[in-house]
Amino acid sequence: MTNQHPERIKLESGIERLGLDVSPTAIDGLLTYMDLLKEWSGTYNLVAPGERGFLLARHILDSLSIAPWLQPGSLLDIGTGAGLPGIPLAIIKPELAVTLVDSAGKKVRFIRHVERSLKLGNIQALHLRIGQAGEKGTDLGVFANITSRAFASLKDFVKAGMAYADDNTRLLAMKGSYPGQELEELPVGVNVQSVESLTVPFLHADRHLVIMSVANQGASEPL
Repeated sequence: MTNQHPERIKLESGIERLGLDVSPTAIDGLLTYMDLLKEWSGTYNLVAPGERGFLLARHILDSLSIAPWLQPGSLLDIGTGAGLPGIPLAIIKPELAVTLVDSAGKKVRFIRHVERSLKLGNIQALHLRIGQAGEKGTDLGVFANITSRAFASLKDFVKAGMAYADDNTRLLAMKGSYPGQELEELPVGVNVQSVESLTVPFLHADRHLVIMSVANQGASEPL
């Protein structure tokens, strides 16, 4: 990766404004991932055509904005699509074991191509609906973090993630505007730790991060 990538300076500026310490190698990886997104988007419909010129802010920096709230260990990215936010987070945090799950086979194929291209040893991509994981014999275990970026409502996100969470798991749901109605619809047993207002560099849009945990599942009411 050459240092002359047209968006390198903007990416480095955005990362600095987010307060993140990211290695030059990881910055190279993020730029390569952006190029792959652009290259594959037309065929695989990874991002909307109108957004392909705004990948850096709307997808890369937006994904990285939640990094300060991640716990060490592992991350499950539900409904990851083109690998967002999981791949950018895996690139800047090689110590983080990231599992990316999506029901669209072509998107999982793209993620596996990214994995090979960037030699990302800390990710695995699974083609399945998260609710079918157990039915397919896939024991994903318990994760330190569970994320979603465009996955239905908060209630549905928590319901999907419950099987892979314990009392210490942090569930991080990325939202646009403040999700007041969705927060009110959360069931008993879900603890909303905080709702963080995010400022994503170069993105002029409301962004919020809902940070939750779940009570001991044996004591909680069914969702």
